[in-house]
Amino acid sequence: MSKKVVVLGEAREGALRNVSFEAIAAAKKISGGGEVVGVLLGDAVQSLAEEMIHYGADRVVTVEHPHLKLYTSDAFSQAFMAVYEQEKPEAIVFGHTALGKDLSPKIASKLASGLISDVTTIEGEGDAAVFIRPIFSGKAFEKVKNKDGLLFITVRPNNIAPLEHDAGRTGDVAALSVDVTNLRTIISEVIRKSTEGVDLSEAKVVVAGGRGVKSAEGFEPLQELATLLGGAIGASRGACDADYCDYSLQIGQTGKVVTPDLYIAAGISGAIQHMAGMSNSKVIVAINKDSEANIFKVADYGIVGDLFEVIPMMIEEIKKIKTN
Repeated sequence: MSKKVVVLGEAREGALRNVSFEAIAAAKKISGGGEVVGVLLGDAVQSLAEEMIHYGADRVVTVEHPHLKLYTSDAFSQAFMAVYEQEKPEAIVFGHTALGKDLSPKIASKLASGLISDVTTIEGEGDAAVFIRPIFSGKAFEKVKNKDGLLFITVRPNNIAPLEHDAGRTGDVAALSVDVTNLRTIISEVIRKSTEGVDLSEAKVVVAGGRGVKSAEGFEPLQELATLLGGAIGASRGACDADYCDYSLQIGQTGKVVTPDLYIAAGISGAIQHMAGMSNSKVIVAINKDSEANIFKVADYGIVGDLFEVIPMMIEEIKKIKTN
């Protein structure tokens, strides 16, 4: 049976995040040929609607309001519930991002619905779809099937490939007016501490440093390598606790979960809490002086050596390749 699927798009600094397009691809798989409706919430998101259509949405509903300029669960849940009541979909897809992880349980509670969170793979299509998600900090995976009622999932960034961009696709874009009121939370100021450049949670390449980096200055060659590879810089909790870098870079059970195509771990021992945040990376390269380091157990390629010797050699070789 075909389903109408609603997909929440996420905008950041005037552009849609990649996970929005990955969520549309997931929605296409579970719709069984039904309609995929994009949803955009914000204070100026109308201009982004066509991009969702180009990536596979059949039409888009936008809700614009001054209270939606910055995310709060109160405002976004009011706006999304208004869209839900209008559309009455059989399925909902969010990205498993900071916003999605906060908002999806609230919406599921309002709808008295189940929630399949952090989906990394979808097997089958339509009613036969089976959702695979990591459990026990990534040490195991479970397969989940929705048997009845509303299907509500969140998809982990960088795991479900988006559909090809088609600038020729067209679809209806409709604005819905929602009176966002009675907010219990007001954001007066946002102080950003994250680094500029590639978004860590969506990066295709991540270069991460641990306590073995030894200092804030020790992260500089790692940043150079990440920039050369078009990637993002990350860190273990140990490096953050030692004040080598900001906690916004932390990867692990109490930090960000990343699944890049390439993960380079430099000076990271491989504590289970860290590996919970990166073990599902497609290719893992570990650099550590200790040949018995736990990180080598999950690494596809291991380099036993001093990162301060290995990283400069990698930078030099990559520069050679890029100039040839």
